[in-house]
Amino acid sequence: MDKFISIKETSEIIGVTTTTLRRWEANEKLKSHHRTLGNHRRYKLSDILNIINKNISNDESQRKVICYSRVSTHDQKNDLIRQSNVLEKHCSENNFKNVETITDIGSGLNYKKKGLTKLLKMLINNEVDKIILTHKDRLLRFGSDLLINIAKHFNVETIILNNETKSFEEELTGDVLEIITVFSAKLYGKRSHKNKIKI
Repeated sequence: MDKFISIKETSEIIGVTTTTLRRWEANEKLKSHHRTLGNHRRYKLSDILNIINKNISNDESQRKVICYSRVSTHDQKNDLIRQSNVLEKHCSENNFKNVETITDIGSGLNYKKKGLTKLLKMLINNEVDKIILTHKDRLLRFGSDLLINIAKHFNVETIILNNETKSFEEELTGDVLEIITVFSAKLYGKRSHKNKIKI
């Protein structure tokens, strides 16, 4: 037996406001099944679920495989190109479709990098199917596990090509060097700015 639901229930299922549903009906984008004697809209539940499932299926087929590469400084551009080539080769060998490469130049401590920001927006908008990295710390020096877990929440697989486990000493050395590099760059930039003002 068919089940019919109110406009409020329909709005909660689809994730839009009741005002949007009324506008859709006026534009003949989505019509209610019928009206009650009190002139209240009623939607057929099975029709609404079919629309949602169709949209999810379309979204899944259009989601992208993201090759994400990062280096800390402009002097490492050759390594950035090498990373991208390795990731793109992996995609080609595995017949991944709809591949996009995102690159960043900046510290692994910087959460505001242009490429990383773009990747986060794509994740939230359900535009990503897989994220491929050469190393986990290419994503972030601290917090990459958090980002990978967020991706998992959106049914996004994260593939790390070189996933070797470093010793505690190696991890600590890398973290300390990253911090020193960042603060040195900030200090140098501040001094440079002061010198420009004096000149």
